[in-house]
Parts: sequence; C-alpha cells; structure tokens
Amino acid sequence: MGEQVTDSHVTDLRVGVVGAGKISAVYLDTLTRLPGTRVTAVADLDPARAEAAARTVPGARAAGLDELCAAADVDLVLNLTVPAAHAEVAHRAIAAGKHVYGEKPLAATTGQARELLTAAASAGVRIGCAPDTVLGTGLQTARAVLDSGRIGTPLAATAFMTTPGHELWHPDPDFYYRPGGGPLLDMGPYHLSALVTLLGPVRRVTGLAATPRPVRTIATGPRAGTRVEAEVATHVTGVLEHADGALTTLLMSFDVWAARLPHIEVYGTAGSLSVPDPNHFDGQVRLHGADEAGWSTVPPSAGYRDAARGHGVADLARSLALGTPHRAGAELAYHVLDVMECLLTATTEGRQVEVTSTCERPEAVPFG
Repeated sequence: MGEQVTDSHVTDLRVGVVGAGKISAVYLDTLTRLPGTRVTAVADLDPARAEAAARTVPGARAAGLDELCAAADVDLVLNLTVPAAHAEVAHRAIAAGKHVYGEKPLAATTGQARELLTAAASAGVRIGCAPDTVLGTGLQTARAVLDSGRIGTPLAATAFMTTPGHELWHPDPDFYYRPGGGPLLDMGPYHLSALVTLLGPVRRVTGLAATPRPVRTIATGPRAGTRVEAEVATHVTGVLEHADGALTTLLMSFDVWAARLPHIEVYGTAGSLSVPDPNHFDGQVRLHGADEAGWSTVPPSAGYRDAARGHGVADLARSLALGTPHRAGAELAYHVLDVMECLLTATTEGRQVEVTSTCERPEAVPFG
C-alpha cells in the first residue's frame, strides 16, 4: 500500500556516522549491504576509533563532527553517541540541514526532545530514532495477529526485561547508571515501542522504583574491578493504561539474576498472544485461542526479513524517496520518552500521571 517503487529507483541516502562505539559495527555492516543507504563519513571523540571504523566501509572516511555535519556528501547524520549527547549532536546536524537518525532515547528529557522536533520542523528535515526492532518479522507478525482479531479485543499485556546489570559484560557501563540511563530509559524504548505498535499510545501511568544495589563493579575489560555508583533507579515497575483501555504491567530491572518471565504477552477476549523479545528483529510468535487446547506457533507474515540495526535508517531513506512517513519516527520516539518520564515521575511522587503526548501507530510493514 503506497510503496510501489523498486530499489533501483531509490537514490542512496548518504550517511555520516557520529559515534564509533560498540553498536556502530552492526550499523555499518547493515548500511553497507542495504540498498538505498551509503556511509560516507565517520566521526568520534577518538580520531583513531573513527579511522578504524571508516576503514571497514568502502569509500568512507574519518572526519571531525563539524566537518561531517557540513559535508556535501552527507544527507543524514546517524547519531550513535551516548544518551547525554544525543540532543547536542542532533541539533548540530539539524542546523546544518541534515536529516537525523539517532540511537534511543530521542533525548535525555522530553524538553530536549521537543526542541529537536521544533528545530527539525523549522529546518524541513526528518528525525528518526531507534529502536527499529519493531520493523522485523517478530513484532510485525504479532501486530498482524492482533489486527486480524484472532485474540479478540486486547484487554491487558505484560512486558518484562530483567538482567543483573550491564556492568557484567560492558567494559565501560558508567552511562547506564547516569541520568538518561537505567533499565527504563536504556531498555524501555524496545518494550514501549513494541507495546505502542501493538496496542496504541499510552494515556496514564503509575509505578514504583528502587535502587537496591547502588554500587556496581565492572567485571570485564581493562577497568575490571572498578566500582560504579548508580545515580538512577535500577528496578522499575509500572502499570500503563493505553488509550483504548488495555492495561500493561511493566517490569524493567538491572537487579534480577534469573527469571522465567515472558518478554511480552497480550491477553484478549478470545485468546492470548506471546510476543518475542523486542530487542530482536525476529523470534517466535505464539498464539493460544480461547477454543484451542494449547499454544501454536504463528509463521512470519509481516515485517522486514533478516533485519538488523540500521533497517530504520533504510526505511527512512525509502520513505524520503516515496514521500511517505518513516516508521521509526520522532513522534513515536517522543511519546515513548514521555511515557518513561511520566512513569519515573509517578515512582517518585507516588501518584498516577497523565501522559499528555500521543502518536499514531506506525504503518504496518508488509512481509519481505
């Protein structure tokens, strides 16, 4: 629907990457092999790291941030910096007339995020934001099941993300425990983007939070043994009321050593739906109808196949060529950030908080 264009008609979107950290390798690999995108420049606070990343991409070069933003062969700035720098880098790109696609969250606060949306509208450029995992076959197949009415009217959902902490595997985990980090702002965008894609926007939240282990010890890399103080809540529970009335129970934690919880489940008037890990692009979708004896696996029926981080950028490139909205868009990312901020407010003030923002469910992704 509205996507009658072949890849041969899509002009390459030239991408400048800012931030050559751990996640950049996946993006560079994806954007190098996808039609419609071409990486031309890489910038990083460490010039040697930028040089090393640029060498992995044919035709790419290392550059400083100002040089990259001003470059004539950069149409979009891919912002892979730490969360605290997301807004600053995005503003510099927008001021240079570039489109922006950023890692999540959109910004550290909704105030910063709203300024970005205003600046982009004034400049006539687009903003996209991770996660793009919702565009894969896992979440899109689950959405197709819901949209078909196979579990009836959705009444409730659960969403869980539990881990003992990123300091066990990340050599520099400090930013996960600084403002803008924590389990909700770090991993919440995956689960909340999925929930909004499945059930629509959220209108009200309440919850509680704690920091039961305020000091963490780095377990790997050259800084192993270094202690990191947690400045944010590391265990967050919440209840979300969606605009259509469905209630979601949410748990996000850096304090659980082991669990046997589902990633996301949706419960309807005619059955239940098990949704795969929203941090991945694929995975099994399982269905249990009210008149069925057990769970059955739903074969993939929607979404980008064999997707990886970077498909959101390619979707934006295709949407620019078609003149249609891109799916991993700024309004969705802003609403997700608003929901998380409201939930944290609810946990500190002990009350229900109305979510003033809203968004449209992004257009479904056809299969293939």
